[in-house]
Amino acid sequence: MTGTDVPHDQSARRPLVALLTGAGISTDSGIPDYRGPNGLWRRDPEAEKLVTYDAYMADPEVRRRSWLMRQKSPAFRAQPNAAHEAVAALERSGTPVRVITQNVDGLHQLAGVPARKVLELHGTVRAVTCTRCHARSSMREALDRVAAGEPDPACLVCGGILKSATVMFGERLDPQVLGTALGVAKAADVFLAVGTTLQVQPAASLAGVAAEHGARLIIVNADPTPYDALAAEVIREPIGSALPPLLARLGQPV
Repeated sequence: MTGTDVPHDQSARRPLVALLTGAGISTDSGIPDYRGPNGLWRRDPEAEKLVTYDAYMADPEVRRRSWLMRQKSPAFRAQPNAAHEAVAALERSGTPVRVITQNVDGLHQLAGVPARKVLELHGTVRAVTCTRCHARSSMREALDRVAAGEPDPACLVCGGILKSATVMFGERLDPQVLGTALGVAKAADVFLAVGTTLQVQPAASLAGVAAEHGARLIIVNADPTPYDALAAEVIREPIGSALPPLLARLGQPV
């Protein structure tokens, strides 16, 4: 997706709907969040080291444990839930839709949202990248190599260290992806923050940017967020039951 994909036709009958989605939209698919009361980082603080760039690059044992963790990741077995399906249905309805996601599970695309309309702020768990030559390949291929007996598979192109194509702790977000997300937030007529605490920057600031540029801000999250006061509507109901009727309403022509 590029900046040119953001619709600016003010005569369009349907508003541009942008969604910022966080871990909460995927919990119904069996993917636990990381920072909640039962989140992975609270249950196993050592697990955070496995996705910290400096530790990963410096220690082969950390990389070995990281590959074992990926083998067990629920993301590869997960299927889109009613919330993901509702977003895809909105896009199919003809409404201009852009998804900005903090998730790395790829479930928006699996549900049918075109990949060019999904901005993955934190990358994707479904691919790996070489830290030396930046060659990219599938996560499945890398995990098959681990299963075949390679505890720390190296890049097949240059022999460099492979890592998940996710943004690890200590890494910067892709500036192009972030810049496009900022453009989407500024252009949106309606901006929904779904299943995100809106506490992790710079992603959280997109909600404020959207509101400042005139978007109707709607927050769908179980707990209060720092941006609730800016929202035109705050919904505390479960995402899987609240989002489908909400998006169906937004998809009606005006």
